[in-house]
Amino acid sequence: MRTHDLHLPETVEPHFFNSPDEAAVALADAVARHLSERLLIAPRASLVVSGGSTPVPFFEALRDKTLDWPRIDVLLADERWVPEDDKASNTRLVKESLLQGPAAEANYLPLKASGETPADGLEAVKANLGDLHLPLDVLVLGMGNDGHTASLFPDAPELDRAMDPDSGEIVAPMTPPSQKEKRISLTLSALKQAGFTALHLKGDDKLETLQAACSDLEEVREMPVRAFLKPGLQIYWSA
Repeated sequence: MRTHDLHLPETVEPHFFNSPDEAAVALADAVARHLSERLLIAPRASLVVSGGSTPVPFFEALRDKTLDWPRIDVLLADERWVPEDDKASNTRLVKESLLQGPAAEANYLPLKASGETPADGLEAVKANLGDLHLPLDVLVLGMGNDGHTASLFPDAPELDRAMDPDSGEIVAPMTPPSQKEKRISLTLSALKQAGFTALHLKGDDKLETLQAACSDLEEVREMPVRAFLKPGLQIYWSA
């Protein structure tokens, strides 16, 4: 699919790049700028990131930015309920790829706690996030080919509660049958009002998924990413 065939809502701003490295550098520049601006007027700033392979170049570009990292709270949009040393752990990815060099001084807020299931560890995770200031400052999301973002999967039985914009809950356990691991995710209520929100994508398949999402913005439950296709969203895509 060609980028000019993509029909985005007018209020969504796309940034298209030829390579993942170009997209990563541009996104890192934008994120660093927004964090710096926030720290000029607030004692702390929050940065929410996503897992997977796509954000690794972005993490590597961001971690060497000259920021007041000790005043930045870093957390994930979602996490698999696995030990940190598991190769599927998003925490492991963030610590190895982002929280290095200057960024190692950031304050990391884990979404994984003790307990056999996300439901068992839910209260402990909420306690971990107790000092997190809302609304979030910077949010970088990914998207799956089923239209999920964070761990807001269309087939998760907990989706309606996690997508309730007025719930007031910050996290929710998610157990989509389509996924191998149980998960925990920030809720729509927590994610929806971030000061800067970017959707970071790679590949033609993601453009096709995005076009499908744009075709019917009202059917949010079928493709939860639709909840974020709203004014101010920045899309960073590369081939």
